[in-house]
Amino acid sequence: MNRDEMEGKGDKLKGRAKQAWGDITNNERLHDEGVADEASGSVQEGFGKTRRKVGETLDDLADRIKK
Repeated sequence: MNRDEMEGKGDKLKGRAKQAWGDITNNERLHDEGVADEASGSVQEGFGKTRRKVGETLDDLADRIKK
């Protein structure tokens, strides 16, 4: 797991917590901010996963070329 994946997961968790707290306190702005944080975290996590998979593919390709 790389840095983008970890930060993305953290942002998603933070977003869910903000949404829940916004619901409990009837704070629509906080709830909406949580939705945005969760979406941003999902994008960042997806980017991190893609970056890791591309790196793994390039490593495999380099190993095949060396043989």
